[in-house]
Amino acid sequence: MAKIKKTESKNQEPKSRKITSGPLREKARTMKRLIAAVGKVLQKYSYPGLTVINIAKEAGLNRKLIYTYFGSLDNLIETYISEKDFWKSGAKKMIEGLVQDPDNLGSSEMNALLQAQFDTLLKDKALQKIMHWGLGEKNKLLRKISDQREEIGEAVLTILDKDFENSKIDIRALLALQLAGIYCLSLHANSYGSTFCGIDINDVKGKERISKAIQDTIEAAYSLAKINK
Repeated sequence: MAKIKKTESKNQEPKSRKITSGPLREKARTMKRLIAAVGKVLQKYSYPGLTVINIAKEAGLNRKLIYTYFGSLDNLIETYISEKDFWKSGAKKMIEGLVQDPDNLGSSEMNALLQAQFDTLLKDKALQKIMHWGLGEKNKLLRKISDQREEIGEAVLTILDKDFENSKIDIRALLALQLAGIYCLSLHANSYGSTFCGIDINDVKGKERISKAIQDTIEAAYSLAKINK
């Protein structure tokens, strides 16, 4: 039996391409290059070097593109910091899940949040630069980021307030000390490379000691408050 060849109709229209796909992809790539350039400039020159000229040069792009895609230098820097900020990026999905189901927020979840913050800040040199910047001078942009970070954390603290309301544990104060300790130890380890209370957290064993202390403190708070979560 003869094979019948399938032929395409001459009138068949070719598949249409999205006209905007190219320009949109190019825009996205350009924006990513500019955002990445902020981090590179921050590493090279610290925060005083975050200028339009330096960032555009690092990205290999025309400085006008900063204003075209971000509106201003501050908006570009804010975008970069927001992507790097642990509470606005790394922890956001975790926090959203906990807020939706408050019964799942217990000692292990709080420990996981704090450990993740500790690991992120200890490893991320650019984030350390941002923290130094915020501690070293008053800045409207960094204040804005800090306020947004507080808003995200407030969702978790509101749940904890209800869990600890009948106990003698001031959970907000306890967490404030733990977070401040994490910030200070991480920045100290990066800036000085020396020990703190005889513990070197640049060393694996030293870091493990601090991680265990974070966990022990959280578990002790839940235990003293007689909260079985």
